[in-house]
Amino acid sequence: MLEKLQFYIDGRWVDPIEPRTLDVINPATEQVYGRISLGSDADVDVAVSAATRAFEHYSQTTREQRIDLLQTILDVFARRHDDVAEAIMDEMGAPWGLARNAQAASGPQHIKAAIKALQDYPFEERIGTTLIAREPIGVCGLITPWNWPMNQIAVKVAPALAAGCTMVLKPSEIAPFDAIIFAEILDEAGVPAGVFNLVNGDGPGVGTALSKHPDVAMVSFTGSTRAGVAVAQNAAPTVKRVAQELGGKSANIVLDDADFEKAVAKGAAAMFENTGQSCDAPSRMLVPKERMDEAASIAARVADNTKVGNPRDEGVEVGPAVSGQQWQKIQELIQTGIDEGAKLAAGGTGRPHGLDKGYYVKPTVFSHVRNDMSIAREEIFGPVLSIIPYDNEDEAVQIANDTVYGLSGYVSSSNLERARRVASRMRTGMVHINGAGLDSAAPFGGYEQSGNGREWGAFGIDEFLEVKSVYGYEKRSK
Repeated sequence: MLEKLQFYIDGRWVDPIEPRTLDVINPATEQVYGRISLGSDADVDVAVSAATRAFEHYSQTTREQRIDLLQTILDVFARRHDDVAEAIMDEMGAPWGLARNAQAASGPQHIKAAIKALQDYPFEERIGTTLIAREPIGVCGLITPWNWPMNQIAVKVAPALAAGCTMVLKPSEIAPFDAIIFAEILDEAGVPAGVFNLVNGDGPGVGTALSKHPDVAMVSFTGSTRAGVAVAQNAAPTVKRVAQELGGKSANIVLDDADFEKAVAKGAAAMFENTGQSCDAPSRMLVPKERMDEAASIAARVADNTKVGNPRDEGVEVGPAVSGQQWQKIQELIQTGIDEGAKLAAGGTGRPHGLDKGYYVKPTVFSHVRNDMSIAREEIFGPVLSIIPYDNEDEAVQIANDTVYGLSGYVSSSNLERARRVASRMRTGMVHINGAGLDSAAPFGGYEQSGNGREWGAFGIDEFLEVKSVYGYEKRSK
């Protein structure tokens, strides 16, 4: 049994003020494999006080000092990379290849991006005789999810450190151990006491306390839209900044001139990656009406050939859903899709054949989906693809934009100019043309109920800064 019952506060591992523990479940086995402590308002108070004291000094460090610190963190992370991957595999079920090469690897990726952005970040500029200064906002509350745990920790901690902020991190209580290892990395790297603090706990116990705390200047939250609304409401009385990366229901438009086999197969595979538990997953595939059956056949073949199983087994591509609750939600929405008249092309309810233990889900494909169906409206957060027909390009764009979300979008076409035109009409924070991957220097974030603010690279640093005008900084020329 892995037990990590202390919090990291003010440069030390300390016991919780009110002892209360939580069992952590391995989703591949449904067995308890670890235990953590759950924090309280009192623990948050202690952590915020430490961060407040540390801010006075750390906010005054130089660009060079912060670059050196981030580089040291990067060096220590390299030695602990596989430890992080192992933790992620056990706590949220990512197969080893995904856990090591994508999940854990995202940590150093974002640290490197922060270093690069920091090297020439414009903390000061002049407009006439006025100095425009960008200064660290203060103590930050960082609340991160379980689905890409290290990615979301690093994408907040690295730019916060680069900006000169201090912070309190509340990782997901479902996937807490990679965060604890990360705290160990920062401690070994020599992050000054109080600059980074870790308090484990749930949303009501720690997340609420952080978002309400009067000495927290900013909250950066990644999670569901429902929880994001609660964070914003908690933060409102103290008028603190809230940056949010929330849910998504991203459209993948396959135009009639696309390499159809390639585009459909790649889109389906992308939907099943990470067990469909990605906010920017291409969950709605839009195809020409006359090619619906063809698209369904291609996607079904991908689903049927996707190996689901224990994350530790060789060749496994898709692991379990993260929890029993998440598994149940996915099952209910698959059944709803059947009940509402969508055509089941692959998968369906229940566990895959031969897997009677663990929260495993069949990679599922629905065809002939209407955009008003539940499976097209709700964020399922599971390996479930909905294929929706369209008559023409204009209708495809209309369907893509007919959602409360606006995180990501995808478009495939053999004509780059046409793809660009469609991309420009999609109301999303990001669009991938012909399967292009993410860019760690480009902003990540969405429109509407997918959140506000942007992360990654220099855009991530922006979120942790206040802007000050100093008038008369220069003498006015005669």
